[in-house]
Amino acid sequence: MRQDGGNGIRPVLSELVALRGAVAGHRPVRQGRFGVSGHALSPLRGRGMEYAESRDYVAGDDARHIDWRLTARTGGAHTKLFQAERERLTLIVADTAPSLYFGTRVRFKSVQAARAGAVAAWAAARDGDRIAALRGSLREAPVAPAAGARGALRVLDALVRWYEAPPDDDAGLAVALDHAQRVLRPGSRLVLLADPSSLSAIAERRWPALAQHHEVVVLLLTDALEVQPPKRALPFSSDGHRFELDLASAPQRQRWLREFAAPAEAAIAALPAKGVRVQLLATDAPSESWLPLLGRPRPMVA
Repeated sequence: MRQDGGNGIRPVLSELVALRGAVAGHRPVRQGRFGVSGHALSPLRGRGMEYAESRDYVAGDDARHIDWRLTARTGGAHTKLFQAERERLTLIVADTAPSLYFGTRVRFKSVQAARAGAVAAWAAARDGDRIAALRGSLREAPVAPAAGARGALRVLDALVRWYEAPPDDDAGLAVALDHAQRVLRPGSRLVLLADPSSLSAIAERRWPALAQHHEVVVLLLTDALEVQPPKRALPFSSDGHRFELDLASAPQRQRWLREFAAPAEAAIAALPAKGVRVQLLATDAPSESWLPLLGRPRPMVA
C-alpha cells in the first residue's frame, strides 16, 4: 500500500510537506567539525554582532550587511560577516538525468529523489541552516539560500518542478557541481541526489576537494529491476518499438549489471575513501532512511 500522497510517477507538494513529520524525530549527533549544526557560538564565520571579515556577496545574503566600501573599491558586491553566531548553508544538488524518471517499485527514482531532497530541506530547517538548491542547468538560477520553513518550501517547490518530468535543458551533474562550488562556503553541507550512472561524469579529484571543506552526502537513487533483475526474458518498449531482453542469459545479464548495478557498487566502494558519505536509496525504501548519515564523523580522505 502506498504511504505518500502522490501516484509515484510525479512528486506532489503535499507529500513533500508531509515529510517534515518524518524528520522531526531524528536528531544528528553533535560532534566534530561537521557534526555541529544550526546556530551556535563558534569560531566559524557567520551572522552575529562583532564584525569578522567580508566575502563575495551570494544571492540570498542580507542586503543590510553589504560592505559598501569594499564593493566600491573592488567593483564586485561584498557582504560583511560577523563573529559568534554561525548559520550553516545546506545545499541540495539535484541530478535531473533522464534515467531517473523510471521505477518499478512503489515510485519512480525521480519521485524518491524529490522526497529525499525534501527530507534534507526539513532537516536543514530544523537545524537552523539556510537552505538552497540547484540543478545542472545553463538557464535556471539556483534557489537562493533562505532559512526556516520559507527556505524549505522554496526548495520543495523547485524539487516538484524539476522531478515532474525530465527538464529539456539538463546539462549534467558536472555542471551542477560547478554551480555548487560558486555557492558553497567552508563548513556547508552538500546533499547530492543522483543516478549512479551520472557519477561517471565527475572527475575523481573533485570529491576530496569538496569533502575537505564541506560535509558531503551522496544519495544514489536505485530501482530493484536495475540492481537485481529477474532471471527471465523481459519485454521492453522504446520509441514505439517493442523488444525483449533475455536476462536468464549469462552474457546478457552481465551486460545489464555492468550498465546498471556496477556504477552504484563502484561509488559505494570508492567515495568513502574520498571523505564522502554515500548511501543507496531504493525506490521502495523509506525516504528518510538516510538521515543517520547526518552528524556522523566524515570518512577519512585517502
